[in-house]
Amino acid sequence: MSAAQIRFFTLLRREVNRFLKIKRQTIGAPLLETFLYISVFGAALGSRIDKLHGIDYVVFIVPGLILMAWAINAFSNNSSSILQQKFQRAIDDQLSSPASPAELLLAFSLGGFLRGMLIASLTFLAASVLTDLPVEHVLVLIPALFLVGMFFAQLGVLVGIRAEQFDDVAFAQTFILQPLIFLGGVFYSATLLPEPFSTLTHFNPIYYMIGLVRYGFLGYSEVNVALSLILLTAVTSALFLLNLRLFRSGYKLRA
Repeated sequence: MSAAQIRFFTLLRREVNRFLKIKRQTIGAPLLETFLYISVFGAALGSRIDKLHGIDYVVFIVPGLILMAWAINAFSNNSSSILQQKFQRAIDDQLSSPASPAELLLAFSLGGFLRGMLIASLTFLAASVLTDLPVEHVLVLIPALFLVGMFFAQLGVLVGIRAEQFDDVAFAQTFILQPLIFLGGVFYSATLLPEPFSTLTHFNPIYYMIGLVRYGFLGYSEVNVALSLILLTAVTSALFLLNLRLFRSGYKLRA
């Protein structure tokens, strides 16, 4: 193993160990939320809505719940990790270490990505026990989930870099990220909304991510799958390059 690989895996292991030390918060709480969402919405609304586009309502919402678990955990892990290390000034040592900016960024990114993947996988297993969840298009589902995870991992890094206090991270997650996810079609179909809300939903980027994941699981989508994959790839790549530039310059990272 080369020196660069050793540096990278050491940084990545630190990020993974960080969230594994608080399993009740990073694993237990998201799983409880998933169980409550499926139970409450499945029991309360599922008995009234029954089916959406020929799909059982409780099954219809599961892909959105899996995306939501991956997105929120990848974002929160990276934003809080970077901000915490900025406060502790530990980031200074890392920036001045032999590790390159790309190695640092990849380690932070994959830390959040893996946490999101872990929670999303457990959410999938829990949902599979509680519902009859199919997987119709695995060749679309895998790249879609990968891109979703990387997008929110990069978004978490960006918010963590720009944040000056923990309230900035909480504001971004509570007042921007979560509303966009909930209004992106996790619990409903945009085609059922009256105007102008149906049109406004199409300006929400997370609507297209949910469409991709839902197509991968259920074979149903309200978006152009190929175009959505291309655009998500482009946006995720742009975010990565922006974060790499910020790491190289030390923007809001160096004292």
